[in-house]
Amino acid sequence: MPTLSHVAEQVKRSATVERPSMKLDDLGTLEPVDLKAVCTDEAGEFTPWLAKPENLARLSRELDMELEFEGIEVPVGPYRADIVATDNMSNERVIIENQLDKTDHDHLGKIITYASGLNAKVIIWIARDFTEEHRKALDFINENANPKVRCYGLEIALFRIGKSAPAPSFKIVSYPNTFGSDMGSSSTGFTETKALYLEFWTAFKEHCATTGTALNLRKARPQHWYSIAVGRSKFQISLTASTMYKRIGCEIYMRGANAKQAFKLLQQDKAAIETVTGGLEWQELPDGKDCRIVLFHPGVDPADKTGWKDAFAWLKKEAETFHKAFFQRIKSLPIEDEGEEDEPGPTGQRSS
Repeated sequence: MPTLSHVAEQVKRSATVERPSMKLDDLGTLEPVDLKAVCTDEAGEFTPWLAKPENLARLSRELDMELEFEGIEVPVGPYRADIVATDNMSNERVIIENQLDKTDHDHLGKIITYASGLNAKVIIWIARDFTEEHRKALDFINENANPKVRCYGLEIALFRIGKSAPAPSFKIVSYPNTFGSDMGSSSTGFTETKALYLEFWTAFKEHCATTGTALNLRKARPQHWYSIAVGRSKFQISLTASTMYKRIGCEIYMRGANAKQAFKLLQQDKAAIETVTGGLEWQELPDGKDCRIVLFHPGVDPADKTGWKDAFAWLKKEAETFHKAFFQRIKSLPIEDEGEEDEPGPTGQRSS
């Protein structure tokens, strides 16, 4: 029986093989495969397998995140968190606890301990089976804890078709009330402007899905900016829409103690960057820690829905161009990565 590492490699290879045309009568039947027949060592096999980039990417797609690996068996006092990652879409720390067996009280206590010790805002608990009691425990945390803390429960199962290699499948059994989280409080109502922004970014995401893009798009939120990961925490592509200034924009937004240093390092490559993006505004924002490199498109009112199609086309094009120009440069910056805190919105653009 192949190991989980072999499973991942065979599935990856099979995705690149051209298949002959098939008919409905040729469809196979999914058959479950016992997880423990493939993997018996939770710490030695299961955790390292789950931490592989292709499997974190699979989790990212399931949970609408972009998970970037930080560490494995990370110390938290006398304990060790299975996997620690960063969600580059929200710039939040994530802990991932995994089990080969049914959920138990021991692991429930661990996820709370690890989250508090590492200041993680996202908890992902993966197990072969979830008991109803533990699913309800996660639901309780999602419904009653700080709305910025989010818990996900996922069951993992293996399936094969005929003699194919087993393939992993995740089933989400508990998840946060994202609508309440986006609002900050379930009792807070949308203003008319926030409702407009939520509709605008939701429609923008649908436009990208229809026209096609390699950008990893997050859930739309009721705010005047829309963040896209650019390969490193504290950095993001931020698309903006302003009803007050009647303009849209695309920018690289840098936060944290190293933002000024990163800004100056990128500025040294300004000429090469602007051969790709065109002329940009390089805003060091001297009154604060953050910095921006921005391109505005004036004369676009997000409140005018007749202009949305053109606005979406411009935003998508510029986001893809910025990703091309900045992704590798930001990943390669010789600066120290920092810990995470709550994600702020772009400064200097609070007006809407």
